Amino acid sequence: MPLRALLLASIALPATLAHAQPAPRADHHQHLFSVNSAALISSPSKTIPPLSARDLIALLDSAHIRRATVLSVAYLFGSPSRHLDDEYAQVRAENDWVGAQAAEYPDRLRAFCGFNPLKEYALEELERCARDPHLRHGIKLHFGNSDVQLDDTAHVAQLTRVFRAANAHHMAIVVHMRASLSRKRPYGAPQARVFLEQLLPQAPDVVVQVAHMAGTGPGYDDPPADSAMAVLADAMERHDPRTKNLWIDVASCADTAISAAHAALLVKRIRQVGVNRVLYGSDAAVGDNLRPRESWTAFSRLPLTRAELARIAHNVAPYLR
Repeated sequence: MPLRALLLASIALPATLAHAQPAPRADHHQHLFSVNSAALISSPSKTIPPLSARDLIALLDSAHIRRATVLSVAYLFGSPSRHLDDEYAQVRAENDWVGAQAAEYPDRLRAFCGFNPLKEYALEELERCARDPHLRHGIKLHFGNSDVQLDDTAHVAQLTRVFRAANAHHMAIVVHMRASLSRKRPYGAPQARVFLEQLLPQAPDVVVQVAHMAGTGPGYDDPPADSAMAVLADAMERHDPRTKNLWIDVASCADTAISAAHAALLVKRIRQVGVNRVLYGSDAAVGDNLRPRESWTAFSRLPLTRAELARIAHNVAPYLR
């Protein structure tokens, strides 16, 4: 059978076969939404409802997933597209709410603190979260939402301080590395090399998790993101010492509409990274995003071997162990 036909057949596998794959031990990329953060991202045409820890646990149970990393979306309040008089107070409140929600299920959920790393309060919030038993495990940075530009030396200098502080406090770092799409910021191999050469060395002792295979999802149809991912994948394939604690999550990269060509490219990058360093994640369970169960079904239809899928399902990031 021709390669294209094989790929199409693998994507069209029946759901029963996909569910025959072992469920992931953890979902490494989830979010909760308070009343305030849900209202912030809602619009007249689309209302986003709040999503609590109880709601998330029900979704995880449906997918037979035991644990999840809950990444605070407090960075939303610090987006440069918004101007809030009480911005930092709302950032703190969202982080505290997420931490308290995760604390209701301490054996299942682990909360990470979120903030815009370019803000004047960024290091203060990191230090505050490091003292909070419910938030001390890690931070979530969203370069796109925060308009971080890795070709801006001032941005890189500030990120260097944030990475160093997280490392000093033994806090893992989850990074949405993809630069802003709405602002059409430059993004690709040059920015990935800055990340590899200038930022990763600042956090040598903690997990650094790059979200969405260096893209944004859903799907894997983003050539600039793939060129960035290629730099990281090549470094990991060569066992570059700077990548010793680098992990890659696949949240929302495999959706139900992924083409055979994009599925093949995604699998190529996964194999370059090494399946032992790939973390399953499904992203926020709101709007049109796939829920954890459906997301794993879509991911299971990629042209990976059963052994490769089983390994990815088995992987648990060190910060969850």
